[in-house]
Amino acid sequence: MCFKVTRRSPAIRDRFRVNNRIRAPQVRLIDEEGAQLGIVALREALMLAEQRGLDLMEVAPNAVPPVCRIVDYGKFRYEQTKKDREARKNQKQAELKEVRLKPKTDDHDLEVKAKQARKFLLGGDKVKFTVRFRGREIFHPDIGREMLEQMAEELRDVATVEQKPLMEGRALSLLLAPNAKAKAQRDKQLAQAQRAAQAPGAGTPAAPAPSEPDDDLDDDEDIDDDTDDTDEEE
Repeated sequence: MCFKVTRRSPAIRDRFRVNNRIRAPQVRLIDEEGAQLGIVALREALMLAEQRGLDLMEVAPNAVPPVCRIVDYGKFRYEQTKKDREARKNQKQAELKEVRLKPKTDDHDLEVKAKQARKFLLGGDKVKFTVRFRGREIFHPDIGREMLEQMAEELRDVATVEQKPLMEGRALSLLLAPNAKAKAQRDKQLAQAQRAAQAPGAGTPAAPAPSEPDDDLDDDEDIDDDTDDTDEEE
């Protein structure tokens, strides 16, 4: 199995200054209802938040002056923790997916399998194509080799060949890994989810849409000639 190292985002207390940790002498203040209160002295903003039983949180530290908002910081931390957890679900470790073929797999099925493999690659996973030979089929490995070369060519825009076709017992296998384009698309999806999770007041980020629509398959539909021909390899 191949692993992808993921980095956790900084702790919430390190991402946002709150109350006495705010250093600017003046701030642009937004109240708990979202109303703009203009530029006020930090001391005045802290006093107003305290009078309302709430906290003052710096939400745009690079603005001049920094933007602060009156919030219930305990509630904010709870909601933010939930969003961070949701974002981390999208940062799954890379896996090795196996797509099994047969020498008699027809062109339509090959197209379906290529589409599913593309989905795996754009999701950051490696894909192992395996052609299994039965009986006298083993005397015609060239058929399997042509299939694997066809898969590599079909997916070359999103994958690189990590292992050329290799005979393993009665099976011929090809290993593909996501290329720079696939990795960039995956990183973009993760970054979008991370930004959505870190944005104050933002809703729970939606799951990334599939990179390419799959008209032929539902997620639970089998894509091979056998009932278990597309697997995850431990």
